[in-house]
Amino acid sequence: MRRAMELKVTDLACARGGVPILEGLSFSLASGEALLLRGPNGIGKTTLLRTLAGLQPALAGRMSVPAESLAYGAHADGLKAALTVRENLMFWARVYGTRDISQALADFNLEDLVDRQAHSLSAGQKRRLGLARLLVTGRPVWALDEPTVSLDTDSVALFGKAVRAHCKAGGLALMATHIDLGFTARELDLTPFKALPESTGGYVRSGFDGDEDFT
Repeated sequence: MRRAMELKVTDLACARGGVPILEGLSFSLASGEALLLRGPNGIGKTTLLRTLAGLQPALAGRMSVPAESLAYGAHADGLKAALTVRENLMFWARVYGTRDISQALADFNLEDLVDRQAHSLSAGQKRRLGLARLLVTGRPVWALDEPTVSLDTDSVALFGKAVRAHCKAGGLALMATHIDLGFTARELDLTPFKALPESTGGYVRSGFDGDEDFT
């Protein structure tokens, strides 16, 4: 069981391509919780996740994310095509200072594919391998953008089981998705936080170190 932690967002404003997308967004997520981001295409789900992951600056507000705690899963699977399934997971295990990949292989039904090169996998198999990387990061906060793309029904169930186990162990999961993942989770509709057309980019951002003010 991991130590208790909290991800907290207060009055956050985010932009895409310099254009304000979200503003006035506040929420919190505690150990053991999963939160599903909802809303129509273009509302800002990806922008929010990228901002939380530190890949782009916030315009305003406060984000409290424990340092070195977040693993971000984007649309791309992030695989090295010439490496095998085993080699891909071992690579990421070394990057994050972990060693055991057996749980990741088992949880995402990859054990029979360990010697296959990533480029020879189907789209769904590649997605499972990309998601299996989450388990070898050892990081408690998962921020995932449409994690079930290319997955069949059985694979969606595997993913849902992995998320439930992660949260039961004290982890947190924040996911942008349009589908039912097969478990109960809080939902946050981003539609009410859509930036108004007259919003301007007149914000100045300070540095982000995981727990930072933007004013």
